[in-house]
Amino acid sequence: MQSQPGSSFAGCHVLAEFTGVDRELANDRVRLRHLLRSSVEQAGATVCDMVDKRFEPHGVTVLALLAESHASIHSYPERGAMFVDVFTCGETADAEEAVRLLRQAVGAADAHVHTVFRGAGKQIVEPMAPGITRNWELTEVLCDIHTEFQHLVIGRTAQGISLFSDSDRQSTEFSQLVYHEALMVPAMLLAPTIERVLIIGSGEGVASQMAVEAGATHVDHIDIDREAVRLCAEHLPYGYTPDELARAEAGLGPVTVHYTDGYEFVATHTGPRYDVVVIDLPDERSEPAQHNRLYGADFMKLCKDIGAVVVGQAGCPTLWRNETLIRSWERFGETFSTVVYFGSDEHEWAFLSGTAEVLEDPLATMTARLQTLPYRCQTIDAQSLAAAVTPPISLRTDATA
Repeated sequence: MQSQPGSSFAGCHVLAEFTGVDRELANDRVRLRHLLRSSVEQAGATVCDMVDKRFEPHGVTVLALLAESHASIHSYPERGAMFVDVFTCGETADAEEAVRLLRQAVGAADAHVHTVFRGAGKQIVEPMAPGITRNWELTEVLCDIHTEFQHLVIGRTAQGISLFSDSDRQSTEFSQLVYHEALMVPAMLLAPTIERVLIIGSGEGVASQMAVEAGATHVDHIDIDREAVRLCAEHLPYGYTPDELARAEAGLGPVTVHYTDGYEFVATHTGPRYDVVVIDLPDERSEPAQHNRLYGADFMKLCKDIGAVVVGQAGCPTLWRNETLIRSWERFGETFSTVVYFGSDEHEWAFLSGTAEVLEDPLATMTARLQTLPYRCQTIDAQSLAAAVTPPISLRTDATA
């Protein structure tokens, strides 16, 4: 392996098992050699040398010596299966992409992929704003998976076990309670009753648990990414446990998990109205993204039709990254008669709740109900509630301009 001056002792090791591979291809050393070379080169690696051997009565091994480390295939034609191993160091080659390309090239019907970050661990660079990023050092990677919908990473950081989606931090062991209470508590305080709750996103399961603790007897939890929700239950120390999730998937209890599209679920809902509708998604993207439509005005109106109170994570009030918050504020204002702002103690998070009903003094309503809410808050009291409901001047100035 080529080692540059100042290079870190770290690498990405991807171990995969492919099944459902054409048996003739799995026994063809020439084609497998070509496909392995093509895949690693497309993923940015430099092939220094290759060796291959076909065994009797069947089976092929192909080894690629890379400037970044190595890659290999060990095939079992009689089973239509193969083991794949790609290890790369440095920043130029993407071992996970190489395995993805190879799976596509050999036409594997199924793949089990495990990524191990060796040496100095993994660093996630989270985009914050143009020209600004935040670096997360992961001392241990518990899960690194490309699901059908996102790149999901769960690992240990300075804030405990943390969840990332497409390089954006979603929650951490240290601050998740602050986030989830800021999301759920103001909305629940605005609702006259808390019996039926709809939650869209929020794959960790904490929001569902809070709704039940607040008295909800029927919680529909909607998430499009089954694999992500199950991985969260397996690896996160907060939210659903695997047993809780299994019961919710089966509808055995107050929470029922539905793996479906949130927009479609809301648009086709014909049952009783919900007391609270919660929209908890990855941040709205400036570029096209599957979940962006769940931030739109049309979706807000659909949620208003089926829910008494609608709440959503609305963006960041910080001046250098508040574009999504301004858009959310405008949409809520166009849709609801009353809009309540809640700014979290964590500077990155602001939440908006909307009601079709006109509330003359929302803060008084929430403060009065705080004492009797069955869910006992740990990060919000009457004083912090009063301090958090004033929208930043950037929103108030824009609204009155």
